[in-house]
Amino acid sequence: MKVSDEKLSRVEIITNMAKVEALRSELGKYGITGMTVFEAKGCGVQLGTQEYEVEKTDEPKLLDKQVVMVVMPTSGVDKFLEFVEKELYTGHIGDGKIFISSVTNAVRVRTGEEGKDALTEGKAY
Repeated sequence: MKVSDEKLSRVEIITNMAKVEALRSELGKYGITGMTVFEAKGCGVQLGTQEYEVEKTDEPKLLDKQVVMVVMPTSGVDKFLEFVEKELYTGHIGDGKIFISSVTNAVRVRTGEEGKDALTEGKAY
């Protein structure tokens, strides 16, 4: 397997369902050609406590969330993160979390393309 010279990053965005459509519609502006979205349940440091609740609970309450995962060239991550942070921000509990990690390679199984080539429109066989 040949590892591409261009570095790739995985960006995982955990947010509520209402924000996913706005993210999806803007991905192309940042050179992102695909995304994976899956449903999840979870809680953050507030353990699922809602802002309107008077007492914080000691037992975690799992809330419905969506996870949006994209793999993109590392060079574009900072600009993309600026957009995502502005799009998700309300100033209230539950705005979400973003995780960024390095990807050592990506392989398109159908064509054998690797690295950034595996993420963009490839050759047809």
